[in-house]
Amino acid sequence: MKKLLLLISLALITGFAFSQSPLPVGKSQLNVGIGLSGWGVPFYLGFDYSAHKDITVGGELSYRGYNENWGNDRYHHNIIGLSANANYHFNTVLQIPRQWDFYGGLNLGFYIWNSPQAYSGDNTTRVGLGGQLGGRYYFNDRVGINLEFGGGNAFSGGKLGLTFKL
Repeated sequence: MKKLLLLISLALITGFAFSQSPLPVGKSQLNVGIGLSGWGVPFYLGFDYSAHKDITVGGELSYRGYNENWGNDRYHHNIIGLSANANYHFNTVLQIPRQWDFYGGLNLGFYIWNSPQAYSGDNTTRVGLGGQLGGRYYFNDRVGINLEFGGGNAFSGGKLGLTFKL
């Protein structure tokens, strides 16, 4: 009976240990990758900080260039994005193993559009508010792969990249 009780206790402790947040409070991670959007292929570099066992806050810098046919001319545009984000991580509430990370959140960004002076279209510098839903799989204690879907801002499609715990 003692062995059975010990075995059940160890199984419960192990289960709860593996359902902890993949990024402990006070720790940070770096994200890098490419995105999907209607305005070219963005490259991004992001940073997340764990403010709570289930909440991260962070920032992101992105760049993309794309060509557009407008009227009878072809124009080249550049977009630089700077955004802040906050995400809720579902690992604790759903008891997801720590090598996985599922999250959702909001972001607020400032997007600087650089278009030729002769361009008369409506692409201008602006503020963007968006949401994201994503997941990560950590290959080990330091490196993972990230897939995120979003809408409402310059990353209107999604992102694919790597995550490095610092």
